[in-house]
Amino acid sequence: MSRKEALSQFIQQIHGRPVVVKLNSGVDYRGVLACLDGYMNIALEQTEEYVNGQLKDKYGDAFIRGNNVLYISTQKRRN
Repeated sequence: MSRKEALSQFIQQIHGRPVVVKLNSGVDYRGVLACLDGYMNIALEQTEEYVNGQLKDKYGDAFIRGNNVLYISTQKRRN
């Protein structure tokens, strides 16, 4: 499996699931992945903003520009 195929498969697996998006600034956004494009632009639903591990704000939908993204990872489902 090529690297591109592996990435595509990962994106398909996490679509609609809870994720953590870490920005270059150190801020974390946690929410349900609604959309992700080839530029790492990310749309989240049920979004929460964390600064230094502390919840700072809650948003409905949020859009994050890909050039600000350090990484994206899955998280356990919320109860």
